[in-house]
Amino acid sequence: MSPADRADDPAGSRPGRPVARAGSGPRGSQSGRRPGPPSGRPPAGAPPGAADATLGTAAAAGGPPDATPETANAARGSSGGTRGAAGGRPTKDELAAAADRTIPDLIAPGLDVLFVGINPGLWSAATGWHFARPGNRFWPALHRGGFTPRQLHPSEQDQLPGLGLGITNMVARASARADELTPAELVAGAEILTGKVAHYRPAWVAVVGVTAYRIGFARPKAGFGPQPETLAGARLWVLPNPSGLNAHFTPETLGAAFGELRAAVAG
Repeated sequence: MSPADRADDPAGSRPGRPVARAGSGPRGSQSGRRPGPPSGRPPAGAPPGAADATLGTAAAAGGPPDATPETANAARGSSGGTRGAAGGRPTKDELAAAADRTIPDLIAPGLDVLFVGINPGLWSAATGWHFARPGNRFWPALHRGGFTPRQLHPSEQDQLPGLGLGITNMVARASARADELTPAELVAGAEILTGKVAHYRPAWVAVVGVTAYRIGFARPKAGFGPQPETLAGARLWVLPNPSGLNAHFTPETLGAAFGELRAAVAG
């Protein structure tokens, strides 16, 4: 896997109130949810639904269990805890200790889009926040693409289910670089992901990294954008890796790529 396609992060959840949805428009008949892209989320202050409190290990043992936000919080505490928004940067020792750690999915039933990172980076594993490494451009791209009304900090990730969005990973274990993963891990991760999608039934699955998608799903010629196949009934989309090392995409072009997905979700 090339450095341009490494994952600087994903996976975890912290409590927070959903913010108002950005934009409006029809969702499409397949989901049966109310109009608005993304649509039909609970009102501010309402729980977004069952959160998955584990990643990878529990899923591999028999599929993703249902869990409440409280059990997700407990799982975060047992795997190292999350740092507050003003908690500072992880130390070198904390980052080193985060290798191979797993952190919770940010997931709920019936999402509009489930974003799929390659695997957690050490920064995410140390903090419990998806795409947490400074310089990763996932959160700016999410906002530029129109999915969030403002740019969220990784510590605010629990607002995503209220907007119809979630995050998981192809591979559960954290590593310093995505190219440390083996093809066998990506293939196994694709199988686990298929089970999660069948369980939670998002309308769209967006894999953030084309190389991981090609290897995991045996699609060597896959490109960016919509895919001809579906995944457990969900429509598939491949996005560029938002890592700061991916010099092929600027913040503007990443935002445009996310915006194309949002337009498809709205349509």
